[in-house]
Amino acid sequence: MFQTFLSSIAISRGLLKALLPLVLGLLLFTVGQVQAQEVLPATANVYVDPAGVLRWEGSRQEVALFGVNYTAPFAYSYRAHRKLGVKLEQAIDQDVYHLSRLGVNAFRVHVWDVEITDTLGNLLENEHLRLLDYLIQRLKQRHIKIVLTPIAYWGNGYPEADTAMTGFSSIYPKGKAYNTPRAIKAQENYLAQFLNHRNTYTGQLNREDPDIIAYEVCNEPHYRQPEAEVSLFIERMVKAMRATGYRKPIFYNIAESPAVSNAILNSPVDGFTFQWYPSGLVNGHTLRGNPLPFVDQYPIPYQQDPRFSGKPRLVYEFESGDILNPVMYLTMARSFRAAGFQWATQFAYDPLALAYANTEYQTHYLNLAYTPAKALSLLIAGKVFRQVKRGQQFPAYPADTAFNGFRVSYRNGLSELNSPTEFYYTGTTATRPTKPAALRHVAGTGSSPVASYEGTGAYFLDRVATGIWRLEVMPDATAVRDPFATTSLRQPVTRIDWNTQPMRLTLPGLGTNYSVRAINSGNSFQGVASNATIGLAPGVYLVAAKGKATSAYTAQTPLGAIKLGEFVAPASSGQPAQVVHTPQVQVAAGRPATIQATIAGASPTDSVLLIAQHFYGQTRQLPMRRLTQTTAEATVPAELLYPGLLRYWIVLRHNGRNTTFPGSFAGSPRDWDYAPKEHWEAPIVAASTPLPLFRASQDQQRVEAGGISGGGWADYITTASGQLALRLLQAPPAATAAPTTPEAPVAFLRAYFGDRLAARANEAGNFKEVVLRARRSVGAGAVQLVLTTQDAAAYVASVELGPEIQEVRVPLATFRLGAQVLLPRAYPGFLPLTFRAPGPAALPITQAEALQVLLLPGPVQSGQERPYLDIESISLQ
Repeated sequence: MFQTFLSSIAISRGLLKALLPLVLGLLLFTVGQVQAQEVLPATANVYVDPAGVLRWEGSRQEVALFGVNYTAPFAYSYRAHRKLGVKLEQAIDQDVYHLSRLGVNAFRVHVWDVEITDTLGNLLENEHLRLLDYLIQRLKQRHIKIVLTPIAYWGNGYPEADTAMTGFSSIYPKGKAYNTPRAIKAQENYLAQFLNHRNTYTGQLNREDPDIIAYEVCNEPHYRQPEAEVSLFIERMVKAMRATGYRKPIFYNIAESPAVSNAILNSPVDGFTFQWYPSGLVNGHTLRGNPLPFVDQYPIPYQQDPRFSGKPRLVYEFESGDILNPVMYLTMARSFRAAGFQWATQFAYDPLALAYANTEYQTHYLNLAYTPAKALSLLIAGKVFRQVKRGQQFPAYPADTAFNGFRVSYRNGLSELNSPTEFYYTGTTATRPTKPAALRHVAGTGSSPVASYEGTGAYFLDRVATGIWRLEVMPDATAVRDPFATTSLRQPVTRIDWNTQPMRLTLPGLGTNYSVRAINSGNSFQGVASNATIGLAPGVYLVAAKGKATSAYTAQTPLGAIKLGEFVAPASSGQPAQVVHTPQVQVAAGRPATIQATIAGASPTDSVLLIAQHFYGQTRQLPMRRLTQTTAEATVPAELLYPGLLRYWIVLRHNGRNTTFPGSFAGSPRDWDYAPKEHWEAPIVAASTPLPLFRASQDQQRVEAGGISGGGWADYITTASGQLALRLLQAPPAATAAPTTPEAPVAFLRAYFGDRLAARANEAGNFKEVVLRARRSVGAGAVQLVLTTQDAAAYVASVELGPEIQEVRVPLATFRLGAQVLLPRAYPGFLPLTFRAPGPAALPITQAEALQVLLLPGPVQSGQERPYLDIESISLQ
């Protein structure tokens, strides 16, 4: 293209020589677009066409934007950065760079009006507003489009107490803000001033900025009848915004208050907004089991209403709450497109400075450095959202796990994109690229046929020219605590280590003795691969085939929305070495058992030992195999594993000194004076021993339990014998919301046991029945048991229980293929309650992984006593 252009005009050699750097830069920008960062119109606004489709002016192409919420200028995030001594501008620069690396091209946030207004709605020119201006400027530089929600109605405290709030939302809560005259006036005043605010850094008015493509009036409003008050409020807000001269689309939330949906559908807004939390929020621990049925579809109740179907729709917030498995975003993006959405933004991306502790929103966790696989799944989901056609339909799960070059696998914990030019994966994969010679962009964690890597961080490969690639390597991230349990800035949940890890590249045209030159600031590494393998520390490198010169490329050379030398990564956590391990609930007797552990912060030369002891019996010291620098395993021999109790320790030996885990104590358990009592243990059980699925006395922190749609709740009580039991209760009539379907349960228990069954895999096929110790009070509804498999097939059986604690046996042969209830309950409440997947007629118990106990509605009760179901334990026998 450029040769044709140059040959068509007369150019002197001197001018051509002067133009070469510019031509090279343009070539790099054109050929080397950063993965997933589609080129968007720089100045074009959006409009809504007669069919209700959001389009770009000029090109008339459909808008399809995917990204995140991010809150650094406000509330807890602002305070936490300052508490840690982190400059907010630097934090924003770092995070926006990572968002660009992840292909994000959409940003949304509900502005904390409570921090930038007074009680009359006057805009305050303060630090929060200035930082929002700064963030907008940085997003624009990375070609990221913006939707703002000016009114949040939130206090600024969570997870702390509210503090130093000055705005109208501090005195007018959601339930009164729309029908209190002074509150309405304050909001009109604020909207006018906010839209007319001139950005300190860009010089543009908010209402004129082409990169702020739309506004959502307010965040998650709470309304009740009568609808006339709602209609009047919306009309006044829209009128206040239009009076400023603003002409782009105005959106409004219709998912939060369905009781007044007619008022919103009849309003003068241009489109509607939704959210999606398919697994609920704040479960207090990581959810396990197959989550893909939760996101199989997003049916909208207003789909056939012409007042709705003729307007565009956005997803302002979505998240796979309390789930780290990197399979949800890809499927959610596909379901969004099938439902006709043109914008979707995750809530919320964790700032780099806070992500080590996940304190901003405990139930959310997403950051490129600290959750690399999940972050790359967002990159892949963005490609899904932008490539799948609006309204395109797909078969139901599990028939929809591969489409258009995308693949998702729950069993492998893998999301994947494999197109001729792009190859992205969230974990080790055997998939081969579709067209290796055409590849331009690769990103992954773990290993693939083109990149074998033992580290745990993400890496990116972008082709700069034939035989030359930019390689970005993030440091190792190791989970050391459950990130969805109670968090604190004093308690890291993920640690970072800057290890030098071997990487083997097998990219077409690169060869086996390619050169590597560091290009990021402070990194002077240069080397040559041996047998296509080279050890690399975190950083950015130019990788070149033998004979290829890279001197023309500098750290400042542009590459799409970034520069070649840009690199952002957190420093090493600086903590002592740690061993992370969770013991099995049971170990099978008479068979060797493999003990695996994560070793963080140890050097490659450190040795790791397993001290295994049959209680009051033999003790063995076993060397642990270092599978990688951060993983180790050892096999306990069968002769040590006769029925009884296995106790064990892991000893890390560094420079001749021993440190023992759990506890990180000096010395070894084999020392005569080793005093600490901490150890790991697991019962060694015979093949006929029951497998516990739920124990009320021990499993409170690993199960989900509660009410459904306000119909009930859960508690723990003690029985007459002193045993702890989970109590599921039916709520009083006044507190009961209408169930989604007449047969909806009022309360539930969900227990994941896939890991326990895997430890007994050899005898899993011998289990014949589910055994409950439970009771059901007079007036309580029927009880159902549901066992779900790894492929989401559900098998259902009813159980009869009396008013006294008793042991009830339910043969596995009585379970019939049916539907599981999607628990924890999704939000919004109009989403599907149940899911039915195909499966064999008989329950394949070896594939089972989760148990549901459902308390169905009973007769309406009067008085203070509530019907209940008490569960002491459930096991397979």
